[in-house]
Amino acid sequence: MYRYDAIDKEVLADRSNEFRNQVVRRLAGELTEDQFKPLRLMNGLYLQLHAYMLRVAIPYGALNVAQVRRLAWIARTYDKGYGHFTTRQNIQFHWIKLRDTPDILDALAQVDLHAIQTSGNCIRNVTSDPRAGATAEEVDDPRVWSEAIRQWSTLHPEFSYLPRKFKIAVTASAKDRTAAKVHDVGLVLRRNRDGALGFEVMAGGGMGRTPYIGSTIRAHLPAERLLSYLEAILRVYNRHGRRDNIYKARIKILVAALGAEEFARQVEAEWLQIDAARADLPEGELARIRAAFVQPGLEALEPVSAAYEAARAANSALARFVRNNVSAHKAPGYAIVDVSLKAHDATPGDANADQLEVIADLAERYSLGEVRVTHEQNLVLPHVKQDDLLAVFEALAAAGLATPNINLVSDIIACPGLDYCALANARAIPVAQSIAQRFLDPELAEKVGELKIKISGCINACGHHHVGHIGVLGVDKKGEEFYQLTLGGSGAEDASIGQMLGPALAADQVAPAIDTLVAVYLDLRQDGERFLDTYRRTGMAPFKEAVYAVAH
Repeated sequence: MYRYDAIDKEVLADRSNEFRNQVVRRLAGELTEDQFKPLRLMNGLYLQLHAYMLRVAIPYGALNVAQVRRLAWIARTYDKGYGHFTTRQNIQFHWIKLRDTPDILDALAQVDLHAIQTSGNCIRNVTSDPRAGATAEEVDDPRVWSEAIRQWSTLHPEFSYLPRKFKIAVTASAKDRTAAKVHDVGLVLRRNRDGALGFEVMAGGGMGRTPYIGSTIRAHLPAERLLSYLEAILRVYNRHGRRDNIYKARIKILVAALGAEEFARQVEAEWLQIDAARADLPEGELARIRAAFVQPGLEALEPVSAAYEAARAANSALARFVRNNVSAHKAPGYAIVDVSLKAHDATPGDANADQLEVIADLAERYSLGEVRVTHEQNLVLPHVKQDDLLAVFEALAAAGLATPNINLVSDIIACPGLDYCALANARAIPVAQSIAQRFLDPELAEKVGELKIKISGCINACGHHHVGHIGVLGVDKKGEEFYQLTLGGSGAEDASIGQMLGPALAADQVAPAIDTLVAVYLDLRQDGERFLDTYRRTGMAPFKEAVYAVAH
């Protein structure tokens, strides 16, 4: 993993000291809330319904053991014993006292963590593939480029006050695990016919009030020119982005207004004016960053462990876990383990302090000291020997972390909703829990197969409902919570925006409606189709007819 250098550490210490003084002034009444708000948001501190919430950045979703243990300590010491992992590969603490925030930032800085640029109109935390460096699918390690972007974008003087927040995703696999096409900029590493490494550059994706799939503005950008091209994109956005209307300020609105072709033309013209020697990453610096991600400690193992195969054959629970939560590693004899934070009675994305300690212990003993966060609110142990899978499974099961449901119907994305968020119209957590209760039977869940349900408590779409195979959006109707359902969305490489099923449903109708949708799918599917495939083949009509026949 990349280790922060002296400059990084100095920045974190200075920022923490600066904010400590600002907090003292706020508590003394020398700053009003209006004066303090932009200062706290620059440090990832939100004022929510019941308390302050601190959002901690986890760049490209990568954590080491010391960092996981520090997050557990913060949860236990300053929160109510848990943290919430988000769809941006961050972690949020929802019960923070303002007076404690500087101490928390100091504690984070000691392990190279921070809350810088987790809020505000700036370049936010870069997201990437949680399997980076472990999967054979990738053409290059996207963490290298994500780290380059992190260093370039942190406190960038030209791009710290953009028209609106700005989000970048980087992936290097044909299978997109980052939702790249619904980011402000999505970067997909590929090799061209000559074998040269480059990026497909997409711009203008996003969700919220007006969802868009990003448009490709350059099919192949030479990889070494990445930073100058990002500078060109951001300059065009900074120049034309709306600052008079918060609802029209995102780059997706600009790309839609200009058209992708014209936006690309302006970016290319701006790019030609940029001095590559100044803007792009020097070859030596790229090599330095890349060296930090060379994975030490991978042993030469047999492709298939006989002991592992015997354990799987003898233990049906392990076999089910392996089917759903374990994937192939690039190195023979290793595996990638997805850790579900979606136990059937849990809040999606939550992990308590004890569970974080277990994850840290397992990473230290079995995963070369690494943990990853997924944008689907789960965790990953990326480097586990097949021979160790049984021990890892048993430890996860004892901690309530071995639910075998990755990508299945109960692996639900949900924002904190009205239980926490001041912007929400409706609750998301209890809706997710009520749906999950319908699929407690693992046989049924596996029969249904891949089905991505995503729930947002308001139109800001922090739960990614627009790109759920089934999306659920909370709306307020005269003070009552109702939910609109959408079908056919995808945040993967086949990205699409879901279409509205029909009139909003009352809260107690949502889980029965999901039952009905699943029943229609199982009746109509052909040749092992996913829910999404069946919907795309049949269209909305059979699903809509069945749901509203039951609802009314």
